[in-house]
Amino acid sequence: MTIAVTGATGHLGRLIVDHLLTQGVAADEIVAMGRNTQRLAELEKLGVRTAVASYDDPSSLESALDGVDTLVLVSGSEVGQRARQHANAIAAAERAGVRHIVYTSSPHADASGMAIAPEHKATEELLAASTADATVLRNNWYNENYEQAFAQAAATGTYLASTGAGRVASASRTDFAEAAAVVAATGGHRGEVLELAGDSAWNGAEFAATAGGVLGREVAFAGVSQEEHRQVLAGAGLPEGVIEFLVTLDADIAAGELDGPSGVLSGLIGRPTTTLEQTLRSYAG
Repeated sequence: MTIAVTGATGHLGRLIVDHLLTQGVAADEIVAMGRNTQRLAELEKLGVRTAVASYDDPSSLESALDGVDTLVLVSGSEVGQRARQHANAIAAAERAGVRHIVYTSSPHADASGMAIAPEHKATEELLAASTADATVLRNNWYNENYEQAFAQAAATGTYLASTGAGRVASASRTDFAEAAAVVAATGGHRGEVLELAGDSAWNGAEFAATAGGVLGREVAFAGVSQEEHRQVLAGAGLPEGVIEFLVTLDADIAAGELDGPSGVLSGLIGRPTTTLEQTLRSYAG
């Protein structure tokens, strides 16, 4: 069985390739797809097959997927372009005869009010109508998303956010990558939508307490309003588009969009998920 991974030169895709190898998938049965030729060359050293392919180039996608049984479709990073790009990948997979597509989506994509949800919902709808079997993995937030917040907390002694009491059921990127590899390697969970999240959730005050414990000194949680948050970010010189994205994300967290640990992720990978503290300690050295 040949398994292809899109975005294999990115963080999540590369980890999925690594975990496929750990799962016992033969290197020559893995096709790593991506645009970064230097990183593809690094993957070739592992013995995997590589293909230069872009979501914006359907012919490159179809060529890369020739003879592939299962596609791990790692969602693209270009917000606003992803629905179209994913449609290209799904259509190419269908033309190439791919039988199973594993897609990395977002939490509760069909009902979520998060700004990132509509593109994922559109992709899920395409997969539901596809000739290929599909497994949708709705990934919650990565612990790694908070590396910069931890660095700022270390530098200032404060964690500032407009998340209120909202909670985040995060896990490490490698946890989610391992789950995708398990599903792809075993061929299971076809036709299913799986909500994947960490075993426990945390809020802003708990993030500050965890960061303080790792650093060995107090970190205060500065809970601010959305407008106050905008002013702080503007004062830091961030572009307007970035400011709105960050403030909107915190509003989504405050609304409970990223809460809800389910145990599904830890069940797939056969171990507890990586805690926020474990990830923050890896940054502390």
